[in-house]
Amino acid sequence: MKSLERLNTALSHREPDRIPYDIAATTVSGISKKAFIRAMEYRGLPAEYELKEVDPIQQIVTPAEDILRKLNCDVRRMGARRIPDFEEIVIRRGNVSEVTDVWGCLWKMDESRDIYYNQYTYPLEAYPSISEGLKNYRVPDISLHAAVIRRDLAEQAQGISGYGVLIDRNCAGLTETSLRIRGYENWFIDTVTDPAGVEQLLDLVLEYKWAYWDLVIDWLAENNLTGRISVISECDDLGTQTATLLEPDFLRRTVISRFRKLWSHIKNRMPGVRIFMHTCGSVRVLLPDLIEAGLDIYNPVQFTAADMDLKGLKRDFGKDLVFWGGGVNTQSTLRDGSPAQVRDEVRRIIDILAPGGGFVFTTVHNIQEDVPPENFWAMWDTLTEHGIY
Repeated sequence: MKSLERLNTALSHREPDRIPYDIAATTVSGISKKAFIRAMEYRGLPAEYELKEVDPIQQIVTPAEDILRKLNCDVRRMGARRIPDFEEIVIRRGNVSEVTDVWGCLWKMDESRDIYYNQYTYPLEAYPSISEGLKNYRVPDISLHAAVIRRDLAEQAQGISGYGVLIDRNCAGLTETSLRIRGYENWFIDTVTDPAGVEQLLDLVLEYKWAYWDLVIDWLAENNLTGRISVISECDDLGTQTATLLEPDFLRRTVISRFRKLWSHIKNRMPGVRIFMHTCGSVRVLLPDLIEAGLDIYNPVQFTAADMDLKGLKRDFGKDLVFWGGGVNTQSTLRDGSPAQVRDEVRRIIDILAPGGGFVFTTVHNIQEDVPPENFWAMWDTLTEHGIY
């Protein structure tokens, strides 16, 4: 099969010739720059990647097209970068780089010690409530970046022939973005003391996302590419290692209800497209609600979190959800395990998630900087050998 057919077969809950593989199709299924360089050098491959980073905050890279082909990657990413034109707005002072995102959050990275950019400011942190802060807050205007987004889409569209295509989101999720704007402690308190303000901020983030997706879909229609898109990707981390981020009923009422509206709008404009949702943590209790809201593909399948047993997830949700991820645990095995342990885990997970299709192989979230190159290749070699139907 060619990659496009392979991906669409798996998304239809049928078995293709082999398990589709994704690296770098989203900002949550990628690889850290330093880990990528070490992995390529380990096998004598050129460590070439696109200089326009999709997400400078996470320091992940998109491998060059020749490398994506050598890695048998079946999916290509289209979509906005996290910080449009960030190369032009980075401020460097010695080892420290600074960048401000569209929401007004300042991020800094000291290259002598940091792996990623860290957030330093929260635009609404100083106000007594979100409601008060929003009186003085300027919401981003997607039209200011429309030309950049359209330019990036046009460039990305040149390399999609024969591959599955995923259109990626332009910013973090509804709760994630709210937390970054308000500050973590304040926002959680606000859910009790200022629930109206919490919902107002969620609506502003939703409106920004809505405008982005309309811009993208309009561009696709203008270029006769709407039917070439297999997946659109959204995100919001709704779980922790042990439970949901907040009470499930609160998340159903405030967050999932808003994603339902957004996904319905996208599917109305792009019939047949599948909705991909990234949410880390223990979220099994929310999966029926997300499915009812229109979810088709679940990522990252963090099977080490509470109540996230893979066999149970496949049994109970395998007919409704495609599992895009879960291929190997990035928190421990891929980082700290031996190559033999990596191979064993990849084989075990393939045996659970692959039968009947509905599985796209990628790691549980991005491959981090501290992953040894021999473990990356143990993962990839095992997928190549054991991932054939």
